[in-house]
Amino acid sequence: MKNLISLVVVLAGIISLNAQDLNVLPNNKVAILMVHFGTTFDDTRALTIDAINEKARQTFPGIRIEEAYTSRIIINRLEKRGIKKSTPQEALLRLAADGYTHVVVQGTNIIDGIEAEVLRKEAASVAPFFEEIRVGHPLLYSVEDCENVAAILASRYKDATDKRGAVVLIGHGTSTPANAIYSQMDYMFKANGNDAFHVATVEGYPTYETTLARLKADRYKTITLLPFMFVAGDHARNDIDGEWRENLEKAGFTVSTVLEGLGQISQIQDIFIEHIKDALTAPVLDALSQKKSYIKENI
Repeated sequence: MKNLISLVVVLAGIISLNAQDLNVLPNNKVAILMVHFGTTFDDTRALTIDAINEKARQTFPGIRIEEAYTSRIIINRLEKRGIKKSTPQEALLRLAADGYTHVVVQGTNIIDGIEAEVLRKEAASVAPFFEEIRVGHPLLYSVEDCENVAAILASRYKDATDKRGAVVLIGHGTSTPANAIYSQMDYMFKANGNDAFHVATVEGYPTYETTLARLKADRYKTITLLPFMFVAGDHARNDIDGEWRENLEKAGFTVSTVLEGLGQISQIQDIFIEHIKDALTAPVLDALSQKKSYIKENI
């Protein structure tokens, strides 16, 4: 099986690639599949999903960019409105039918939770149709990713912490150990002197109750709620700007909500683009190979 690493020489300068440059690889056709959970809200879709898809097209002009949604509920609702979205499997099989040999699948998941696990399984299910298929990392994968995101958000929303105000970033949450990333992010904010920033979840941990206890203990007066999600969709509008806001107001806080998905922040989009570049060019090592490599480097 050909390995995508054979493309490194060409893809190292990926930003300047165009279709003509790729002709030096007549037997290889490279594509990138952008995969999103999806949303039925047109405004946030344009600012997040459509925006990062376009950034991928501009960054990789010689490579075909396709899109897929993972939420079947959202796909069905959009279809009733005349908007057609493919599942990852459908999009990948279409690429295979069109003769593409090497594909990078890049999801816009925030953490490496259930959605990311399912995406890897879907990619694996169609792997026999390609010479190689790779799946890029979610937003918060490495420690460096987390540090960068914390710094971006602390700078962007710093003004909301004036006059004893707190910022609460609310993620979806998951039932897998990946949920610990939310607590790690909360710690990182405070380790860097951003004590007024708190990270919570709708369906994981930290919970509403644990967050409320901390806000009361620190005697905050005003709170700004933000979705710690790629799009400001259903959860942002119903759970965050709905239930969370109402309950905090009942608890005596002055609450405002910023309905801005992480996906509409240019610096956040850039992290996903870097993950695509890594998937295109970095060596793929299994756990045993990684361990052997580490041992050699530290002997």
